[in-house]
Order: sequence, then C-alpha cells, then structure tokens
Amino acid sequence: MPEGPEIWRAADNLNKALSGKVIDNLYFAFEELQEFKEDLIGLKVEHIEPRGKAILTSFANDLTMYSHNQLYGMWMIRNRGEIPENNRQLRVAIHNEKKSAFLFSASDIMMLEDGEVEDHPYIQKLGPDVIHPETTEEDILNRYTNEKFINRRLTTLLLDQGFISGIGNYLRSEILFYSGVHPSLKLRECREEQVQKLASSTFFLSRRSYETGGITNDPEIVEALKREGAGRKEFRHFVYNRTGRFCHKCGNEIKELKTGGRKVYFCPNCQGE
Repeated sequence: MPEGPEIWRAADNLNKALSGKVIDNLYFAFEELQEFKEDLIGLKVEHIEPRGKAILTSFANDLTMYSHNQLYGMWMIRNRGEIPENNRQLRVAIHNEKKSAFLFSASDIMMLEDGEVEDHPYIQKLGPDVIHPETTEEDILNRYTNEKFINRRLTTLLLDQGFISGIGNYLRSEILFYSGVHPSLKLRECREEQVQKLASSTFFLSRRSYETGGITNDPEIVEALKREGAGRKEFRHFVYNRTGRFCHKCGNEIKELKTGGRKVYFCPNCQGE
C-alpha cells in the first residue's frame, strides 16, 4: 500500500498535470459516478490534495472526488493520447488538452460535495499529516505524549491513521530502527528520550522519504552502497524487507517478527532485544 510520501508525490504530479486545466473528457468505471461526467466536462480541476493515504480531487463546481488507493491503487500520468500499458483495472481517467491522469485498481472512490469532505469517515478520523507543510515536529511529539495513546503497542500505533496519518509498513520499521526502539514495546514502556527520538524520527524520516522518492537510509550510506554496485532494494532502507542481511549501522543481522499479520523488521543490536 502506498504510504504518505508516495501519496504526496502522486498529488504533486497530479497537480502539475491537472490543476487549473479544463477537463475535456472523463471516464468513470463505477456506475454511481456516471451521473457526474456530463457536469464535470468543460470545468477546471481546482486542486488535488493528499489526506493521509487518500487523495481529494476538487472541481470548479464545488464537488470533490475522494479516492483511496488501498493496497493496489495507482495513479499514472501520460501525455494526451498515450495510454499506460498494464494489467490493472482502470477506474478513473481525467483528460485535458495536454495530459491524462489514470487511476487504476482503486475501489474506494466517491464524489462528495465540498461541505461533506470533512465528514467522510476516513477523513474525519485522521491524525495530523506528518508531511503536511503546516505540521511541526512539536505536533508529532504531542501525539506521542498524549495520554490516550500511551498503552498502545508501537507496532500497532504507528499504523493507526488516527494517531499520525501517512505512516505505513515500511515507515513503521524505519522509524523504530532510527529511534533505537524495539518493536515489542508499548509507548508507555519507552523512556522520555526514546519518545523524543520517536517523534523526531517520525517527522524526519517521513519527509526524507517524500523528498527522495522513498529512500529512508542515510545519504552517505546510500552513496557508499551505490559505489559498491548495490541496487535500490539494498540501499533504500535501513531494515525494512532486509531480513538476514547486515545492518548498515552495526553489521549485525536484521531480523523480522509478525504482528497483526504483517512483518516488522529490526536490528536486535541497535534496537535491543
């Protein structure tokens, strides 16, 4: 599933291709969206905004399309007249004079009036968006020190979009590693300095991933590994999806554990065991 950094980058690309441009053709796969097609053709896309792991596409007639990529959804942008080649199911296509934006495989799509957006069940429950330019590190620390979260296990808490929105499975493992915190701990079991580190790591690594196109590893480690001929899969992350490989920091073996049916990756030496 795309995480906050990927959703923000997708929204950036969609804004470049669509915002302020007149729609000259539309495609909706779902029957319940068909009634909006005629009204939207000839109007401008106002703006595209990421919200957690969802994207809001606002139109000039006070309507907003809510879409959530879920596990397999993906936006693709092409020059007008070009069609992406893939085996995914096309759900939405928005065309203007120069560009086309295609949404594949997403199944959670609906049209809302602008006044209904904040009442959408997913939007309503979101915590602060870690990548939003107005979110501060102090905002993130306030979530970690909020009493209602202290009894939660960190591996579960970090995936809760009501805690902090935009964090997913790879960021969870990377944040815990960068903080030196073992994935078995509950928030209340962390020392004050660990809580501070969790907050700063959440803020810093999420934004690093957004700026680098998904790389959370330290730049100097990335460059050293590239010089050795390492591929992206090896240099992209500290621990995520690196079971059995050596930790970039200490050289010990990366391990994994399952929680809630999903894997979390960690270094027993750097994070304690």
